[in-house]
Amino acid sequence: MFASILVPFDGSHGAEAALAKAAALACLCGAELTLLTVYRHHSPLEASMHVVRPDEPADLDDIMRTHAREVAEHGKARAAAYGVPAPRAFVKGGPVARTIAGFAKEHGHDLTVIGSRGLGSFERALLGSVSHKVTSLSETPVLVV
Repeated sequence: MFASILVPFDGSHGAEAALAKAAALACLCGAELTLLTVYRHHSPLEASMHVVRPDEPADLDDIMRTHAREVAEHGKARAAAYGVPAPRAFVKGGPVARTIAGFAKEHGHDLTVIGSRGLGSFERALLGSVSHKVTSLSETPVLVV
């Protein structure tokens, strides 16, 4: 059925639900499971509003990348707890929906399982949800949970 399943994971309730479904499907099919956490690069405006503390990295991208790694590792541990053997986790920076669709294509995933609601922002209200964008950009099947 499926050999390689991608789960975009941002730590939200929707992503947790998608991970649970994807893990069950991966166990059923004997598929590999890969988690992808995408962080958005900050804008110059956000950088100008960032207050730098001496004990934190001065670069907002470094802070976001570090947080994304923690989220990805949490998701990987959850997948293992669901019984998925050797789940993998990756972190990428960039436009979220495009990065997810591109990663799925580049790595040959034959299914993407994504939560219907994530940790979106005001941008989502104006431009639409990430899950909706992924379904329109992806060249492979997308299951929205």
